[in-house]
Amino acid sequence: MKTKKAVVTMKAKRYVLVVFFLSFVRKISTSVTHYSIPEEMKEGSVVANLATDLSLDVKTLNQRKMRLDIIANKKYLDVNKETGELYVVEKIDRENICSAKSSCYLRVEIILESPLRIFNIEVEILDMNDNAPQFRRDAIHLDISEATSKGERFSLSNAVDPDNGINSVKTYHLSESEYFDIEVQTGREGSKFANLILKKTLDREEYSVHNLILTAVDGGTPARSGTASVIVRVLDTNDNAPNFNKVNYNINIMENSPIGSLVIDLNATDLDDGSNSDITYSYSLYTSEKTQDTFNLSPSTGEITVKGMLNYEDLRIYDMEVIATDKGASALSGQCSIKVLVADMNDNHPEISIKSFQSPVKENIELETVIAVVSVSDKDSGDNGVVDLHIPDNMPFTLRESSDNYYELVVSEPLDREKAPEYDITFTVTDRGSPPLSDNETMTLELLDVNDNVPQFPQSFYTIRVMENNAPGALLSSLTAFDPDLHENQYLVYFILEKEIANTSMSMLFSINPENGNLYALKTFDYEIENEFLFHIEARDSGSPPLSSNVTVHIIIVDQNDNAPVIVSPWRAQGSVVEETIPRSTDKGSLVAKVIALDTDSVHNSRITYQFLQVTDATLFSLDQYNGEIRTMRMFSYRDPRHQRLIVVAKDNGEPALSATVTIKLSTLETAVNKAYSDMTEVPLEYDIFSDLNLYLVIGLGSVSFLLLITILVTIVLKCQTPKPSSAAPPCRNSVLSERNSTIADSTLVSNDAYWYSMFLAETRKGKMVVRQPVPKGSRYIVSSLPRGTGLTNTSDSAASTLQVSILYTFLFSYCPFIIIVSLVHLLLYNCLGPDMSPN
Repeated sequence: MKTKKAVVTMKAKRYVLVVFFLSFVRKISTSVTHYSIPEEMKEGSVVANLATDLSLDVKTLNQRKMRLDIIANKKYLDVNKETGELYVVEKIDRENICSAKSSCYLRVEIILESPLRIFNIEVEILDMNDNAPQFRRDAIHLDISEATSKGERFSLSNAVDPDNGINSVKTYHLSESEYFDIEVQTGREGSKFANLILKKTLDREEYSVHNLILTAVDGGTPARSGTASVIVRVLDTNDNAPNFNKVNYNINIMENSPIGSLVIDLNATDLDDGSNSDITYSYSLYTSEKTQDTFNLSPSTGEITVKGMLNYEDLRIYDMEVIATDKGASALSGQCSIKVLVADMNDNHPEISIKSFQSPVKENIELETVIAVVSVSDKDSGDNGVVDLHIPDNMPFTLRESSDNYYELVVSEPLDREKAPEYDITFTVTDRGSPPLSDNETMTLELLDVNDNVPQFPQSFYTIRVMENNAPGALLSSLTAFDPDLHENQYLVYFILEKEIANTSMSMLFSINPENGNLYALKTFDYEIENEFLFHIEARDSGSPPLSSNVTVHIIIVDQNDNAPVIVSPWRAQGSVVEETIPRSTDKGSLVAKVIALDTDSVHNSRITYQFLQVTDATLFSLDQYNGEIRTMRMFSYRDPRHQRLIVVAKDNGEPALSATVTIKLSTLETAVNKAYSDMTEVPLEYDIFSDLNLYLVIGLGSVSFLLLITILVTIVLKCQTPKPSSAAPPCRNSVLSERNSTIADSTLVSNDAYWYSMFLAETRKGKMVVRQPVPKGSRYIVSSLPRGTGLTNTSDSAASTLQVSILYTFLFSYCPFIIIVSLVHLLLYNCLGPDMSPN
């Protein structure tokens, strides 16, 4: 009882655990989500956004380790953890996944952790008409008797289309024929098949074969089709009798023609086929027994040959009648008459007797070796009994007479089995009668092989191009040599001649199949490390002694675009931004920065072009796509931001192209002179020009302008009174010169003088004005070139002139600061309070 209670308790606990687990899984797994996509979608195509459809936060997909599992199939789909999009990884072929099913689904599980959630997704693969109907056989053969009545039906093989539904086979078409048509029928499962119908009675003697084209068309849009040849062979009936070429034949034959000599080859023809055209020849009852004993008639070929000895003195004319009968069920026959006329002649033929013949012999047999001994004879007398023996010309043998009517066949030229493995030597003997008689005998001489040929490669030098990043064990090429010898003399073994490169043996890099010469790569090559190999491969036969030859193999590693450009200038730390500073007074066309990128790939893949990926102002900077130089397209204006952000991408010429980017943060620096010039010229004057303060300002500026004019005139007068010529450098219309240390380059002046005065011509809404401003001692400024027409400024080494100019400058600038300060305060109040709030 205790045991039973324990068992019941354990079962109850297990049931509770199962219920708890199922409830937990039910919380994890939600309902099935369905999608439908067509087959053959391109790789990367988006199926759906799972984050949106499943109400998931895109930002947490990476943290929750979102992953995709495909159940019972390849991984055709994947999910983008950044966007939550379900996309196609590999093209889907519906017929490959669901060959015979009407519906096709891919079942996918989307799994997220923290908390664990599982989503079941079904992706229905919709069928496309991507398969054409195809017949099981390219040719359908039918045998139809010419006696078949019209209207008879014959079954044809149906076509198969892997697609389903409307995309499957819809109908059939037959090429135009006056004898045949087709009838399309539908099977139980909706499949279509065709029957061939005979429309007209066949005649084998007119057309023995009918070639038709059967086309199967599916119902897709656009429709696809497949074809098969229908070959109808017409079977014969015995409706034609044998027929000779002539009804009467006259044949002339010499007396004493040898037995078996051909008298005539009768050829009767029957238009029928098969056994109906097989003809048997026979003598008729009107042919005498003497004639039948003298001449033999072949029943199968119709050849009439000499059966007995012919003697002109005994009988001169032989008459015979031959019947040709076919082998049809209802045999038909035809006949002809033959008259044989015997002519007198030299009726004894010379004879040949082979006394000795040596075969086979080695191909390296020595010259003058005797191969055969032949004797000849003739029963006739006189010239009819004199015979001559000869063999065909252009053979490496000669006949040498040894004694009366005996000849030796000897080797006259070197033999080569690879050129001629055997010789058919025909001995022909001819008497000197009139007409001469002859006889012949043919003997076959076979040559035995010796190892006298070196293996030969088709090429003496092989250049093999191998794409880098190849798979180890890939077949590079097949280096097959040829040896015309036989048997073991022809069996070749291939191996690599050892050669070390950087302490690495060639056998560690490459392998060759010793039997067929297939060359394999044993490692993955990197073009940037090693780009070529040069070694030798030897082919050796198995003869005794063995012969060998070698060939040079040049392996060229072809570069792939597997290295992205690396930006080396301007230098920056990994992921940092390059900061550059330029004067705001930079001229148009000035060089701002130069981007230099390097690519370790080959010439084609390392060609780099540059372009802006992002630029703050596209009208301000230009980038040379070939040398990476960034230049200004115009001068800076007051509207341009002080900070410019340029993102330059360097892209190589590979396929696909690889790239690298650099971010340049460009800051513009204003000099004190430019700042004053900007303040005077670029701040818009929006307030009323007729306010009291403006009136005072106009009067003050007019006074200063008058004093400035007086000062300039006095200065000119003083200069003109100075008799001593100036030793300073000649004036430049585009630069301000200094008596102290200064550097002028590209119309830009850099100086550390103690006292400097700059002069600007400012244009405002009220007119033009000239402002002079002192530069503090020890400051370093960059002063841009003055515009053409601002005048020239010269310096002098005269102490008196310098003192006079200093007094005038001191007088002038005693009033300038006050006037400038009042102007700036007024403009500041106008900008802050507006024209209505500014003091009057």
